[in-house]
Amino acid sequence: MAANVRVRVRIRGVVQGVGFRPFVWRRATRLGLSGWVENDAAGVTAEIQGTAAAVAAFLDGLAAAAPPLARVAGVDSLEVSPDADAGGNRFLILESATGGPKGVVVPPDVAPCTACLTEMADPGNPRHGYPFINCTDCGPRFTIIEGLPYDRGATTMRSFTMCAACAAEYLDPSSRRFHAQPNACPVCGPTVWLALRVGDAIPTARTAAACLGDAAVQAARALLGGGGIVAVKGVGGFHLACDATNDTAVGLLRDRKQRPRKPFAVMVADLAAARELAHVDEQEQRLLEGRERPIVLLRPRIDARGQSIGVAAAVAPGNDFLGVMLPSSPLHDLLCRNLPPLVMTSGNLAEEPLATDNDEAVARLAPLADGFLLHDREIRVACDDSVVRCVAGLPLPIRRSRGHAPLPIQLPCGGPPVLAVGGELKAAICLARDDQAVMSQHIGDVGNLETLAALDRAATHLMQLFAVAPAAVVADLHPGYLTTGWARGFAAARGIPLVQVQHHEAHVAALLAEHGLDVGVAPGFIGVCFDGTGYGRDGTVQGGEFLVAGGGGLRRAAHLLPFPLPGGDAAIRHPWRTALALLREAGLPWSERLPPVRRGSVADLDLLTRQLERSLNCVVTTSLGRLFDAVASLVGLCHSIDYEAEAALNLEALAATAPAAESSPRHAFAMTTAADGAMVADWRPLVAAVVDAMMAGESPAGIAAAFHEAVVRMIVAVCSRLREGGGGSLVGLTGGVFQNRLLVERSLDALHAAGFEVLTHHAVPPNDGGLALGQAVLGRLAMES
Repeated sequence: MAANVRVRVRIRGVVQGVGFRPFVWRRATRLGLSGWVENDAAGVTAEIQGTAAAVAAFLDGLAAAAPPLARVAGVDSLEVSPDADAGGNRFLILESATGGPKGVVVPPDVAPCTACLTEMADPGNPRHGYPFINCTDCGPRFTIIEGLPYDRGATTMRSFTMCAACAAEYLDPSSRRFHAQPNACPVCGPTVWLALRVGDAIPTARTAAACLGDAAVQAARALLGGGGIVAVKGVGGFHLACDATNDTAVGLLRDRKQRPRKPFAVMVADLAAARELAHVDEQEQRLLEGRERPIVLLRPRIDARGQSIGVAAAVAPGNDFLGVMLPSSPLHDLLCRNLPPLVMTSGNLAEEPLATDNDEAVARLAPLADGFLLHDREIRVACDDSVVRCVAGLPLPIRRSRGHAPLPIQLPCGGPPVLAVGGELKAAICLARDDQAVMSQHIGDVGNLETLAALDRAATHLMQLFAVAPAAVVADLHPGYLTTGWARGFAAARGIPLVQVQHHEAHVAALLAEHGLDVGVAPGFIGVCFDGTGYGRDGTVQGGEFLVAGGGGLRRAAHLLPFPLPGGDAAIRHPWRTALALLREAGLPWSERLPPVRRGSVADLDLLTRQLERSLNCVVTTSLGRLFDAVASLVGLCHSIDYEAEAALNLEALAATAPAAESSPRHAFAMTTAADGAMVADWRPLVAAVVDAMMAGESPAGIAAAFHEAVVRMIVAVCSRLREGGGGSLVGLTGGVFQNRLLVERSLDALHAAGFEVLTHHAVPPNDGGLALGQAVLGRLAMES
């Protein structure tokens, strides 16, 4: 008889809460192996014993055969002494081990799988119509986890005692619900109910519910069908829902939510319904149907009047995309089945954090909703929907949250633990440990104390979850950011350093990191970073930057010609002010034939003239994002904005409608050199060309397209000159401006034609939602220097 061998196997990655232990049990049992498997704080550990051939067969292809939700980062095996008492082929699944370093990767929340949806639709199944059905292949994870290892007692499901039938599934290694921590059924699990207004109050207690279970879902559907607005408690927080085909309901939701024009996302039951609203290519289909269930920005179907087909005009006014998502939970699936498309937008007022708790939601959202579809499964972590669009056939994340957080980004090297807090807009934090960067969910725009408190909660949860004590905290250079102030207090309270890094350097470092490149040893790289606002080392507001890697860091090698922003934030909110400032800087008259001049009253124009003449409250900037805004005003498209980047988004949409013959630029940027030797892209000839075209009565769409083409040519011209000076042939496009599909795709084509290799974002957003990743990388570099 062949001698037995015994091997200890450690598996790292997303291996808890995804059915990995029963997978190991089935694999070992099939091969006649003995031993055990357990979850521990670092992942999954197993010891297997049997013939050398059987053990080799077990290890061969282990990672490739893993369960669908698992993401194996590494498998380490070590031969140990055989256990003489390990008789037969008895293989055990042990209770989770505690203690030790917490290196486990926490799984994200996952949309319902096909098997669960089939059971939920089967009238003969015990879980028929049950809105909390799940298994090891699907269901909530990150939003219910309170501690590691990932066991039921460390989740918000701990208060629900499983019935005998559910317990039997939970303990059966052959069941797909073996150790599915949220496992439950209508007998023992969470319950959904509908809360309606009684007098001036909306009671949240289940005992005061208008109806429970399936009746509650049906009543909520009826309320939506009648034009009502329903607050729906989902996986990571509340949504506000209404009939997306009902103009009155959509308008009412906009009024109540204080969101005049920012696009709403819509949820539809299935892919066929999505195709009725929008064009869906192969990659977009994969994103829609993926387990992450993001909002996917799609090209809407348009009728002869230029209106989106299948939804009210007020759903996404002025945009050339429609945000579409499929149901992200069983409850959402039950809610939208056989209904028209539903608006499904975040459950909050403008600029507030996402509501998660029943009482809190009713207190904050009562003026917005006609009914509340509530349940009693606690949400531990607020987690909004992810948003993605396809650019050049590949996904470009706009918001990285539910379905993705907190999956780590693999870093090219290790380093001390640091906490990075991002910027002020689209905030997300990053906890770097060893060679992994754990990105938090989307937190929001940190412009008030409520969102700052949400950031504090997210940071505390990540540090507790992974038992990491940061050696430093990293923040933006901007002295006025609330996040920077929070980081300063955090550092002082713990006696650790505060490291501040420049905004655009962090953007570029984030792009390099997600591609596995180390900014400290990445010579020959040109980072093109275009956005709206980033505090420069010289105290100016930057945003049209070319950074070259070398010497262990990043050097500002080129930028846009600076121009004033009269009133600072006022100019950002009102692009007509920026447009007039550009005209003055370019020596062009304020002709009443130009739209931004007509937008201002005589008093407005006089005040703006004096402000510019005396440089009163005029922030100097190099922002390409603000240049986009100004051109949108010059062509009469958008003079004031309701949400960030509205003017630029509308300019992109307008440019996309122009015939190819109208897209060639009339003039280009002029290239000069600054006193410090940096190249300067002078926008004045381009603005003069835009004015000439408007005065000549040319098509605004053609002017917008020509402007995009001029920016593309400027990018190629600057990168080519930097390459001639030793900058290299690897270019990266980052910053919020590169959410612009038209700009990215044309830049890629032009740069490739010029012989450049180009990196774009696919793991973290190019906007400030990815900023913390770069901050963490640069913070570590600063600690080492």
